[in-house]
Amino acid sequence: MDIPQAIILSIVEGVTELLPISSTGHMIVVSHLMNIPQNSIHVNFEIAVQLSAILAVCYQYLDKLRRGHLWKKILVSFIPTGIVGLLFYREITALFSVTTVALTFILGGIVFLVVEWFYREDKCTTRSLEDITYRQSLMVGVAQVFSLIPGTSRSGATIIGGLLSNLDRKAATEFSFLCAIPVILTATLFSMYKNLENLNTGDIYILIVGFVVTFITTLLTVRLFLKYVEKYNFVPFGIYRIVFGLILLLFFS
Repeated sequence: MDIPQAIILSIVEGVTELLPISSTGHMIVVSHLMNIPQNSIHVNFEIAVQLSAILAVCYQYLDKLRRGHLWKKILVSFIPTGIVGLLFYREITALFSVTTVALTFILGGIVFLVVEWFYREDKCTTRSLEDITYRQSLMVGVAQVFSLIPGTSRSGATIIGGLLSNLDRKAATEFSFLCAIPVILTATLFSMYKNLENLNTGDIYILIVGFVVTFITTLLTVRLFLKYVEKYNFVPFGIYRIVFGLILLLFFS
């Protein structure tokens, strides 16, 4: 992997990690198109950019995260995913394949279209992070469990869970961002522990470039996406997921 490839992958990660379109499928496609081998540097690079993305979220919401009650709700949402992920780690890992990612892309897109069809803004009882209840946090957490299936999109699952729990689009999106913190941080630290011995000091500069570019891209994506959901719905993302999933099935599976 060279610097230009690292920059491109970092931008892809920064844009797709927190959008409801799954970063996994996009990283597969872009890596394939650039003929990047799935070796130790690629694994360490993914760890670095995922850590960067989640630190960008922490930076964006630093003031709100200082409030203890919000952390409690985030941790409540993490409980279902943490338990299922711990108990079924091997089974979940075995699910990974391009075909699985493609099918979950398509299914997730259909679910988004159905949820948006029945969504009614006037029936939303929660319009800010401060008003989210522990019950709603748990419901979002249960939805987040589905994101353990490769290609589902953690962001997509939690946003749908939020919408079904009567959060409006912006509140569901912001809480989705925050729910990512314990999930991605735990997964990243675990991957780091497993792959620490494969870290080559000669690759450090690639990891630094990836970290910086991903951090900046993630911040921009978060801010632009929040402006988007204030005015528009998730239908375009549902359609995009279906189209992208079909492309994966036809050309990459």
